[in-house]
Amino acid sequence: MVFSFFKKSKLQILAPLNGAIIPLEEVPDPVFSQKMMGEGIAVMPTGGNIHAPVDGKIILIAATKHAIGIRAEDGSEILIHAGLETVALNGKGFKTVVNEGEKVSVGQLLIEVDWDYIKTHAKSTVTPIVITNIQTETRKLTLTEEIDAIQGKTVIISSS
Repeated sequence: MVFSFFKKSKLQILAPLNGAIIPLEEVPDPVFSQKMMGEGIAVMPTGGNIHAPVDGKIILIAATKHAIGIRAEDGSEILIHAGLETVALNGKGFKTVVNEGEKVSVGQLLIEVDWDYIKTHAKSTVTPIVITNIQTETRKLTLTEEIDAIQGKTVIISSS
């Protein structure tokens, strides 16, 4: 088909970590619960590290290592924010293993996280996963109805 290259591909965002899935509206931070950063979902981690939820390119690593941004192959920009008010930890509890500009594949390790440290020193371990450029998005997003996220297996957000 001549115009097939204009058609956007479907987006599937896999869980970047294990845990209980909670609606973004229930995140105890208005920046996320009021969707100021974008549409998405959150995970209350049960342990483990943060992995790439899509194939794409790293476009942001917060100086304090608590957040990472990925541009998926379809142009969607995904922010993974580990915990709440974790910027105040100044990088303690986090170790990034990728660099800005690096291409990543689904399931690739992005950030090693010491959840026990985060639990003790931050407001919450809840980890929002949001599409930050959703206002430019013309597709319909579907959020999972699953209650448990399995890293690399559970599709938490998809689009059509």
